[in-house]
Amino acid sequence: MGLDVALVEQKDFAWGTSSRSSKMIHGGLRYLASGDFRLSRDSVKERNRLLLELPGLVDPLGFLLSHYRRKFPGPISFNILLAIYDFFAGQWNHRFYPKPEYLLMAPRIKEAGLRGGTRFVDGVTDDARLVLRLIQDSVLKSALALNYVEATELLMSKGVVRGIVARDSATGQEAEVFARAVINASGAWTDRLRTRIGGGKDIRPLRGSHLVFPIWRLPVAQAITLMHPEDHRPVFIFPWEGATVVGTTDLDHSQDLNQEPRITEEEVRYLLAIVEHQFPSLAISRDDVLSTFSGIRPVVHMKRRGKVDPSKERREHSIWEEKGLISIGGGKLTTYRLVARDALKRVIHDPLEGHEKKQAPFEKSGVSAELHSMHSQLGHFTKRRLRGRYGSLWPQVISTSKGGELQPVPGTNTLWTELRWAARNEGVVHLDDLLMRRTRLGITLREGGLRYSQKIKAICQEELDWDENEWEQEFTAYKNLWHQCYSIHE
Repeated sequence: MGLDVALVEQKDFAWGTSSRSSKMIHGGLRYLASGDFRLSRDSVKERNRLLLELPGLVDPLGFLLSHYRRKFPGPISFNILLAIYDFFAGQWNHRFYPKPEYLLMAPRIKEAGLRGGTRFVDGVTDDARLVLRLIQDSVLKSALALNYVEATELLMSKGVVRGIVARDSATGQEAEVFARAVINASGAWTDRLRTRIGGGKDIRPLRGSHLVFPIWRLPVAQAITLMHPEDHRPVFIFPWEGATVVGTTDLDHSQDLNQEPRITEEEVRYLLAIVEHQFPSLAISRDDVLSTFSGIRPVVHMKRRGKVDPSKERREHSIWEEKGLISIGGGKLTTYRLVARDALKRVIHDPLEGHEKKQAPFEKSGVSAELHSMHSQLGHFTKRRLRGRYGSLWPQVISTSKGGELQPVPGTNTLWTELRWAARNEGVVHLDDLLMRRTRLGITLREGGLRYSQKIKAICQEELDWDENEWEQEFTAYKNLWHQCYSIHE
């Protein structure tokens, strides 16, 4: 749109909520059930847009919901809800299956009282890579993006916010950055800058935690939606990045936001209970858990008397403009583009639709002749995946590879060359940046991928110039972080 844009992120890109969501690009059936038709309609349309624009990064995923005798929801009421859902999407995409057919799609599920199940379609993504794809394509269009740079103060001129003081967390160096507009898109931290200029406190941090299992131990080909027997909240069990994820919880988070959130013992018990309840024959236990992850949702608190149940808080976004500072709160991963458009309306007054039609939002490219031999080594799934994650740069990603690095890391979909590319080009500062966000090896591999430490070390030392001492410091810090925040404590 002709704007000069700079992004500063106090920690790593996507360090917060944006790498710890439930990975779903969806319309949110429960919002529809609660009467929030606009949010569900907008979400469905944005889901369709992302599926079209980012195949390989945002992909369709079948969802199954089991119907049990005398249990909510029944097939008739649920299919009425899905009819509205599909009307918003402009396509009929759901069907009820009787028990014998349904069990072919959801084998090993609890059969007692099962009437059948309904299948519909939504989307799934790697949320951290979605953030990085947006940053990558923005930088290709001359934006500036800096991680580990914190906005410590707001700069005022005649009572209006005109910039920030930015501090480099590694060196402590500070700089004053002036801008025509300052947008505070800091998620759970939104109120911290707002309150410095007299703004209110509207964010209610809610923690959502997940368990990750080897897919062979908890095998699902599609997402299975389950109603938890304790509180009747929907919980999902779904395939993701070669593993199976179970989540999520929805609890108030009162710990320090600057510390990595971690699952509690009560949340572990809650999530294991639904797995044991629905898949009794698998005898799943805590010993089967590969890893855990927790994220903090920056939900806008509803102003009501008494305490609202966390799951009943609205997920719509809010925008505040206070002394020139534009702050964003709430919202869903699926509707990030609509949130951005609403914020931009406070900055520019030209019709945004005209700008959007002038150019595609994401960069695309083909494969040059010199890369054809490398290209031919890759299967269709891998090529599609790389195009989705890296856009126009995906040929450069494969050209970066050294001997054997076009092979996947065992047990994952991630190629070794992706680690090399990220270390060289994607602002990696610490080992957890590489293993938790640029790739997801820290979540999808047992012990956070430490069994491959020697190969990872070789890549880091070549690309990041880490000497033995630096590697040992990063390795120790990562190992401690993983055990404290991404594993189950006995």
